[in-house]
Amino acid sequence: MAVPDNFPSESALDDWLTRPCARLIEFIRTLSSPLVILGAGGKMGPTLAVLARRAAEAAQHPLEVIAASRFGDPRIRVWLEERGVRTCSVDLLEADGVRRLPDAQNVVYMVGLKFGTSKAPAMTWAVNTLVPERVAARYPQARIAAISTGNVYPLAEVRRGGSVETDSLHPLGEYANAAVARERLFEYVSRRQHTPVVLLRLFYAVELRYGVIADLARQIQAGTPIPLANGWFNCIWQGDANAMIIRGLDLAASPPAVWNLCRPELFSVREVANKLGTFLDRAPEFTGAESQTALLGNAAGLCRILGEPPTPMDTIIRWVADWVRSGGRTLERPTHFEVRDGQY
Repeated sequence: MAVPDNFPSESALDDWLTRPCARLIEFIRTLSSPLVILGAGGKMGPTLAVLARRAAEAAQHPLEVIAASRFGDPRIRVWLEERGVRTCSVDLLEADGVRRLPDAQNVVYMVGLKFGTSKAPAMTWAVNTLVPERVAARYPQARIAAISTGNVYPLAEVRRGGSVETDSLHPLGEYANAAVARERLFEYVSRRQHTPVVLLRLFYAVELRYGVIADLARQIQAGTPIPLANGWFNCIWQGDANAMIIRGLDLAASPPAVWNLCRPELFSVREVANKLGTFLDRAPEFTGAESQTALLGNAAGLCRILGEPPTPMDTIIRWVADWVRSGGRTLERPTHFEVRDGQY
Protein backbone atom coordinates (compact mmCIF):
# COMPACT_ATOMS: atom_id res chain seq x y z
CA MET A 1 0.00 0.00 0.00
CA ALA A 2 1.35 3.41 -0.97
CA VAL A 3 1.55 5.68 2.08
CA PRO A 4 -0.37 8.95 1.47
CA ASP A 5 1.38 12.30 1.79
CA ASN A 6 -1.67 13.80 3.51
CA PHE A 7 -5.41 13.37 4.02
CA PRO A 8 -7.73 15.80 2.23
CA SER A 9 -10.79 14.79 4.27
CA GLU A 10 -11.99 12.86 7.28
CA SER A 11 -13.38 10.16 5.02
CA ALA A 12 -9.89 9.67 3.54
CA LEU A 13 -8.41 9.53 7.04
CA ASP A 14 -11.00 7.01 8.24
CA ASP A 15 -10.42 4.91 5.14
CA TRP A 16 -6.70 4.73 5.95
CA LEU A 17 -7.31 4.03 9.65
CA THR A 18 -9.55 1.08 8.74
CA ARG A 19 -7.39 -0.43 5.98
CA PRO A 20 -6.22 -3.85 7.20
CA CYS A 21 -2.64 -5.06 6.92
CA ALA A 22 -1.70 -8.53 5.67
CA ARG A 23 -1.01 -9.83 9.19
CA LEU A 24 -4.46 -8.83 10.40
CA ILE A 25 -6.17 -10.33 7.34
CA GLU A 26 -4.39 -13.60 8.00
CA PHE A 27 -5.28 -13.56 11.70
CA ILE A 28 -8.94 -12.64 11.23
CA ARG A 29 -9.54 -15.99 9.50
CA THR A 30 -8.99 -17.72 12.85
CA LEU A 31 -11.89 -15.94 14.58
CA SER A 32 -15.34 -17.44 14.93
CA SER A 33 -18.41 -15.27 14.53
CA PRO A 34 -19.26 -12.92 16.10
CA LEU A 35 -16.41 -10.68 17.21
CA VAL A 36 -17.90 -8.46 19.93
CA ILE A 37 -16.39 -5.04 20.64
CA LEU A 38 -17.51 -3.46 23.90
CA GLY A 39 -17.19 0.30 24.40
CA ALA A 40 -17.12 0.74 20.63
CA GLY A 41 -18.48 4.29 20.68
CA GLY A 42 -15.29 5.96 21.93
CA LYS A 43 -12.27 7.43 20.14
CA MET A 44 -10.81 4.14 18.95
CA GLY A 45 -13.77 1.76 18.91
CA PRO A 46 -15.50 2.77 15.67
CA THR A 47 -12.39 2.45 13.51
CA LEU A 48 -11.38 -0.78 15.26
CA ALA A 49 -14.77 -2.31 14.47
CA VAL A 50 -14.65 -1.28 10.81
CA LEU A 51 -11.01 -2.40 10.57
CA ALA A 52 -12.05 -5.87 11.74
CA ARG A 53 -14.95 -5.90 9.31
CA ARG A 54 -12.75 -4.89 6.37
CA ALA A 55 -10.13 -7.47 7.33
CA ALA A 56 -12.81 -10.18 7.30
CA GLU A 57 -14.02 -9.02 3.89
CA ALA A 58 -10.47 -9.05 2.52
CA ALA A 59 -10.00 -12.56 3.92
CA GLN A 60 -13.38 -13.66 2.47
CA HIS A 61 -14.23 -14.80 5.97
CA PRO A 62 -17.91 -14.54 7.08
CA LEU A 63 -17.17 -12.90 10.41
CA GLU A 64 -19.92 -10.83 11.96
CA VAL A 65 -18.60 -7.82 13.88
CA ILE A 66 -20.83 -6.44 16.63
CA ALA A 67 -20.12 -3.04 18.20
CA ALA A 68 -21.74 -2.49 21.61
CA SER A 69 -21.97 0.91 23.29
CA ARG A 70 -24.44 3.37 24.74
CA PHE A 71 -23.87 5.37 21.52
CA GLY A 72 -24.35 8.77 23.08
CA ASP A 73 -23.59 10.15 19.62
CA PRO A 74 -26.07 8.42 17.29
CA ARG A 75 -24.00 9.43 14.25
CA ILE A 76 -21.36 6.89 15.26
CA ARG A 77 -23.93 4.11 15.23
CA VAL A 78 -25.09 5.12 11.74
CA TRP A 79 -21.46 5.30 10.53
CA LEU A 80 -20.80 1.77 11.78
CA GLU A 81 -23.98 0.27 10.33
CA GLU A 82 -23.27 1.84 6.94
CA ARG A 83 -19.93 -0.03 6.93
CA GLY A 84 -21.33 -3.45 7.69
CA VAL A 85 -20.89 -3.50 11.48
CA ARG A 86 -23.89 -4.62 13.50
CA THR A 87 -24.54 -2.40 16.51
CA CYS A 88 -26.00 -3.11 19.93
CA SER A 89 -27.05 -0.20 22.15
CA VAL A 90 -26.47 -1.18 25.78
CA ASP A 91 -25.56 0.44 29.09
CA LEU A 92 -23.04 -1.93 30.66
CA LEU A 93 -23.54 -0.38 34.09
CA GLU A 94 -26.97 -2.00 34.02
CA ALA A 95 -27.16 -5.75 34.68
CA ASP A 96 -29.79 -6.14 31.98
CA GLY A 97 -27.47 -4.50 29.45
CA VAL A 98 -24.77 -7.08 30.15
CA ARG A 99 -27.26 -9.94 29.91
CA ARG A 100 -28.41 -8.72 26.49
CA LEU A 101 -24.94 -8.95 24.99
CA PRO A 102 -24.65 -11.59 22.27
CA ASP A 103 -22.75 -14.80 22.89
CA ALA A 104 -19.19 -14.75 21.54
CA GLN A 105 -15.86 -16.54 21.76
CA ASN A 106 -13.80 -13.40 21.09
CA VAL A 107 -14.36 -10.07 22.85
CA VAL A 108 -12.48 -6.77 22.63
CA TYR A 109 -13.05 -4.71 25.76
CA MET A 110 -12.63 -0.93 25.30
CA VAL A 111 -14.82 0.39 28.11
CA GLY A 112 -13.22 3.02 30.31
CA LEU A 113 -13.56 6.49 31.82
CA LYS A 114 -10.61 8.82 32.31
CA PHE A 115 -11.35 12.49 31.83
CA GLY A 116 -13.43 14.27 34.42
CA THR A 117 -12.14 11.88 37.06
CA SER A 118 -11.44 14.60 39.59
CA LYS A 119 -15.03 15.89 39.29
CA ALA A 120 -16.82 12.52 39.22
CA PRO A 121 -14.63 9.92 40.95
CA ALA A 122 -17.57 7.67 41.84
CA MET A 123 -18.56 7.29 38.19
CA THR A 124 -14.93 6.65 37.25
CA TRP A 125 -14.71 3.78 39.74
CA ALA A 126 -18.10 2.37 38.70
CA VAL A 127 -17.23 2.26 35.00
CA ASN A 128 -13.72 0.94 35.54
CA THR A 129 -14.57 -1.73 38.12
CA LEU A 130 -18.21 -2.86 38.01
CA VAL A 131 -18.33 -3.30 34.25
CA PRO A 132 -15.21 -5.49 33.81
CA GLU A 133 -16.33 -7.93 36.50
CA ARG A 134 -19.77 -8.26 34.93
CA VAL A 135 -18.42 -8.62 31.42
CA ALA A 136 -15.84 -11.24 32.41
CA ALA A 137 -18.58 -13.18 34.21
CA ARG A 138 -20.80 -12.92 31.12
CA TYR A 139 -18.09 -14.39 28.89
CA PRO A 140 -16.47 -17.14 31.01
CA GLN A 141 -15.12 -19.12 28.02
CA ALA A 142 -14.35 -16.27 25.62
CA ARG A 143 -10.95 -14.81 24.84
CA ILE A 144 -10.94 -11.18 26.02
CA ALA A 145 -8.53 -8.50 24.83
CA ALA A 146 -8.98 -5.73 27.39
CA ILE A 147 -7.56 -2.25 26.88
CA SER A 148 -5.82 -0.94 29.97
CA THR A 149 -3.55 2.08 30.31
CA GLY A 150 0.03 3.00 31.01
CA ASN A 151 -1.30 5.14 33.85
CA VAL A 152 -1.20 2.06 36.08
CA TYR A 153 2.56 2.65 36.40
CA PRO A 154 4.29 5.34 38.43
CA LEU A 155 6.50 7.90 36.70
CA ALA A 156 9.59 6.11 35.38
CA GLU A 157 13.16 7.26 35.00
CA VAL A 158 13.71 8.20 31.39
CA ARG A 159 17.13 6.58 31.33
CA ARG A 160 15.51 3.19 32.11
CA GLY A 161 13.59 3.28 28.86
CA GLY A 162 10.13 3.06 30.42
CA SER A 163 8.22 0.74 32.73
CA VAL A 164 8.08 -2.97 31.89
CA GLU A 165 5.18 -5.30 32.50
CA THR A 166 6.72 -6.87 35.60
CA ASP A 167 7.22 -3.55 37.40
CA SER A 168 5.21 -2.86 40.55
CA LEU A 169 2.12 -0.72 40.08
CA HIS A 170 2.05 2.53 42.07
CA PRO A 171 -0.63 4.55 40.29
CA LEU A 172 -1.13 8.30 40.69
CA GLY A 173 -4.64 9.69 41.10
CA GLU A 174 -8.21 8.37 41.06
CA TYR A 175 -8.23 7.29 37.41
CA ALA A 176 -4.98 5.35 37.61
CA ASN A 177 -6.07 3.58 40.80
CA ALA A 178 -9.39 2.66 39.21
CA ALA A 179 -7.49 1.36 36.18
CA VAL A 180 -5.43 -0.93 38.42
CA ALA A 181 -8.67 -2.12 40.01
CA ARG A 182 -10.03 -2.88 36.53
CA GLU A 183 -7.00 -5.07 35.85
CA ARG A 184 -7.28 -6.81 39.21
CA LEU A 185 -10.94 -7.64 38.65
CA PHE A 186 -10.19 -9.11 35.24
CA GLU A 187 -7.44 -11.13 36.89
CA TYR A 188 -9.73 -12.30 39.70
CA VAL A 189 -12.45 -13.54 37.35
CA SER A 190 -9.90 -15.03 34.95
CA ARG A 191 -8.32 -17.07 37.74
CA ARG A 192 -11.67 -18.09 39.18
CA GLN A 193 -13.27 -19.32 35.95
CA HIS A 194 -10.17 -19.81 33.75
CA THR A 195 -11.18 -17.09 31.31
CA PRO A 196 -8.33 -16.24 28.90
CA VAL A 197 -7.58 -12.50 29.09
CA VAL A 198 -4.88 -10.23 27.70
CA LEU A 199 -4.45 -6.80 29.30
CA LEU A 200 -2.98 -4.26 26.87
CA ARG A 201 -1.57 -1.21 28.62
CA LEU A 202 -1.93 1.46 25.97
CA PHE A 203 0.33 4.51 25.92
CA TYR A 204 -1.32 7.23 23.81
CA ALA A 205 -2.92 6.20 20.56
CA VAL A 206 -2.69 9.11 18.11
CA GLU A 207 -4.29 10.18 14.87
CA LEU A 208 -4.92 13.59 13.29
CA ARG A 209 -7.99 14.68 15.27
CA TYR A 210 -6.64 13.94 18.75
CA GLY A 211 -3.57 12.70 20.57
CA VAL A 212 -0.27 14.02 21.88
CA ILE A 213 1.03 15.02 18.45
CA ALA A 214 -2.17 16.89 17.59
CA ASP A 215 -2.09 18.61 21.01
CA LEU A 216 1.48 19.78 20.41
CA ALA A 217 0.70 20.99 16.88
CA ARG A 218 -2.26 23.05 18.03
CA GLN A 219 -0.29 24.56 20.89
CA ILE A 220 2.42 25.60 18.43
CA GLN A 221 -0.13 27.05 16.03
CA ALA A 222 -1.78 29.02 18.84
CA GLY A 223 1.53 30.24 20.27
CA THR A 224 0.81 28.49 23.58
CA PRO A 225 3.95 27.60 25.57
CA ILE A 226 4.48 23.84 25.80
CA PRO A 227 5.34 22.56 29.31
CA LEU A 228 8.41 20.36 29.40
CA ALA A 229 8.20 18.78 32.86
CA ASN A 230 6.86 15.61 31.21
CA GLY A 231 9.55 15.83 28.58
CA TRP A 232 9.20 12.35 27.07
CA PHE A 233 6.29 10.20 25.94
CA ASN A 234 5.25 7.05 24.07
CA CYS A 235 2.60 6.80 21.39
CA ILE A 236 1.33 4.65 18.51
CA TRP A 237 -0.69 5.39 15.37
CA GLN A 238 -4.30 4.49 16.10
CA GLY A 239 -4.65 2.19 13.08
CA ASP A 240 -1.57 0.24 14.19
CA ALA A 241 -2.85 0.03 17.76
CA ASN A 242 -6.25 -1.28 16.65
CA ALA A 243 -4.68 -4.00 14.50
CA MET A 244 -2.46 -5.10 17.39
CA ILE A 245 -5.41 -5.12 19.80
CA ILE A 246 -7.38 -7.47 17.56
CA ARG A 247 -4.37 -9.72 17.00
CA GLY A 248 -3.74 -9.59 20.74
CA LEU A 249 -6.69 -11.94 21.23
CA ASP A 250 -4.24 -14.70 20.36
CA LEU A 251 -2.20 -13.81 23.48
CA ALA A 252 -5.07 -14.21 25.97
CA ALA A 253 -4.31 -16.53 28.88
CA SER A 254 -5.39 -17.43 32.40
CA PRO A 255 -4.08 -15.85 34.56
CA PRO A 256 -4.10 -12.81 32.25
CA ALA A 257 -1.19 -11.95 30.01
CA VAL A 258 -0.05 -8.32 30.32
CA TRP A 259 1.65 -6.25 27.61
CA ASN A 260 2.55 -2.61 27.03
CA LEU A 261 1.13 -1.26 23.78
CA CYS A 262 2.93 1.56 21.95
CA ARG A 263 5.79 2.11 19.56
CA PRO A 264 9.07 0.83 21.02
CA GLU A 265 10.77 4.25 21.09
CA LEU A 266 10.63 7.07 23.61
CA PHE A 267 9.94 10.46 22.05
CA SER A 268 11.17 13.85 23.25
CA VAL A 269 8.47 16.52 23.55
CA ARG A 270 11.01 19.17 22.60
CA GLU A 271 12.26 17.32 19.52
CA VAL A 272 8.79 16.41 18.25
CA ALA A 273 7.56 19.98 18.78
CA ASN A 274 10.53 21.39 16.88
CA LYS A 275 9.83 19.05 13.94
CA LEU A 276 6.17 20.07 13.96
CA GLY A 277 7.22 23.73 14.07
CA THR A 278 9.26 23.25 10.91
CA PHE A 279 6.19 22.02 9.03
CA LEU A 280 3.96 24.69 10.59
CA ASP A 281 6.43 27.52 9.88
CA ARG A 282 6.30 28.54 13.50
CA ALA A 283 8.86 27.93 16.23
CA PRO A 284 7.36 26.33 19.35
CA GLU A 285 7.54 28.08 22.70
CA PHE A 286 8.46 26.08 25.79
CA THR A 287 8.10 26.52 29.51
CA GLY A 288 10.01 24.74 32.27
CA ALA A 289 12.57 22.01 31.80
CA GLU A 290 12.56 18.24 31.33
CA SER A 291 12.32 16.13 34.47
CA GLN A 292 14.23 12.90 34.87
CA THR A 293 10.94 10.99 35.04
CA ALA A 294 7.83 10.67 32.90
CA LEU A 295 4.93 8.27 32.30
CA LEU A 296 6.69 5.85 29.97
CA GLY A 297 6.36 2.25 28.89
CA ASN A 298 8.67 -0.26 27.26
CA ALA A 299 6.79 -2.15 24.54
CA ALA A 300 9.69 -4.25 23.28
CA GLY A 301 8.02 -7.48 24.41
CA LEU A 302 4.79 -7.04 22.45
CA CYS A 303 6.67 -5.75 19.40
CA ARG A 304 8.79 -8.90 19.37
CA ILE A 305 5.64 -11.04 19.24
CA LEU A 306 3.36 -9.03 16.94
CA GLY A 307 5.95 -7.04 15.01
CA GLU A 308 6.85 -3.37 15.24
CA PRO A 309 4.02 -0.94 14.40
CA PRO A 310 4.53 0.08 10.76
CA THR A 311 3.70 3.80 10.96
CA PRO A 312 6.84 5.78 11.97
CA MET A 313 6.82 8.98 14.00
CA ASP A 314 8.16 11.17 11.18
CA THR A 315 5.19 10.19 9.02
CA ILE A 316 2.74 10.92 11.84
CA ILE A 317 4.34 14.33 12.42
CA ARG A 318 4.04 15.22 8.73
CA TRP A 319 0.40 14.11 8.58
CA VAL A 320 -0.62 15.95 11.76
CA ALA A 321 1.13 19.17 10.77
CA ASP A 322 -0.60 19.20 7.38
CA TRP A 323 -3.97 18.48 9.01
CA VAL A 324 -3.63 21.27 11.57
CA ARG A 325 -2.22 23.75 9.05
CA SER A 326 -5.18 23.12 6.72
CA GLY A 327 -7.75 23.57 9.50
CA GLY A 328 -8.71 19.91 9.95
CA ARG A 329 -11.29 19.08 12.61
CA THR A 330 -10.29 18.28 16.18
CA LEU A 331 -12.23 16.10 18.61
CA GLU A 332 -11.60 18.72 21.33
CA ARG A 333 -10.36 16.02 23.69
CA PRO A 334 -6.86 16.99 24.82
CA THR A 335 -4.72 14.21 26.25
CA HIS A 336 -3.33 16.26 29.18
CA PHE A 337 -0.04 14.45 28.58
CA GLU A 338 1.69 17.14 30.65
CA VAL A 339 -0.11 16.06 33.86
CA ARG A 340 2.25 14.52 36.44
CA ASP A 341 -0.02 14.10 39.47
CA GLY A 342 -2.77 11.93 37.94
CA GLN A 343 -5.44 14.62 38.25
CA TYR A 344 -7.47 14.44 35.05
